[in-house]
Amino acid sequence: MVDLTELLADLADEARDLDLLVADLPAARWSTPTPAPGWSIAYQIAHLAWTDETARRAVEDPDGLRAQLAGVDVTAWVEAGAARGASVDPAVLLARWRAGRTRLAAVLATVPPGVRLPWVGTDMGAASMATGRLMETWAHGQDVADALGHTRTPTSRLRHVARIGVRARDHAFAAHGLPVPESAVRVELTAPDGELWTYGPPDAAQRVVGPALDWCLVATQRRHTDDTALVATGADATAWLRVAQAFAGPPGAGRAPR
Repeated sequence: MVDLTELLADLADEARDLDLLVADLPAARWSTPTPAPGWSIAYQIAHLAWTDETARRAVEDPDGLRAQLAGVDVTAWVEAGAARGASVDPAVLLARWRAGRTRLAAVLATVPPGVRLPWVGTDMGAASMATGRLMETWAHGQDVADALGHTRTPTSRLRHVARIGVRARDHAFAAHGLPVPESAVRVELTAPDGELWTYGPPDAAQRVVGPALDWCLVATQRRHTDDTALVATGADATAWLRVAQAFAGPPGAGRAPR
């Protein structure tokens, strides 16, 4: 079982690393386009700030958020939240993101075990919510890093992103309107420190093997699988790499091969 205190500390560290990339950016550079079509650096940070606020609502006003989620156009809702946040002065946006992520961590720490929080697609516990926030912070941080021409040093925090990407396999196929394969897949990922992270039955014929960083980039749709060192064995494993997404909601557009 994932320790929530440790997870929240990793979430804070992930956000802090991204904060360092944008803290001293001149205001004009916040409009720099990122690899996500139509999204500037300001949009990326605004999205994280808005999503953190929405996650806090899941704790503080679960019935209200659950009612709002019923029948909502997720794509339009997310875009509107990012657009509103990106329209303010970068200094105001940065302060909002900092304050919001601190408040979110504080309320998540108070959620009792077993309590389910409303979210897009499915309810989840506090640990899963924190993992989702870390995954998004890392993924949108990658877009910001790419926009700035910055190469990030991967950390052991990738284990959270890797795990959620593996656990989301069924959702990824379903989101793309595809049947979920019945066969199990063994995933073997080499962590930044050389450790091997494994998921699935050791004797599974279907396999995905490669660097943990590459898997996380594919699962968050920040890189096309053809631009990574991931190796898939078996038709189902190969198909998974084409649709993998660690995030909830509709299928993402992904990234074209470079």
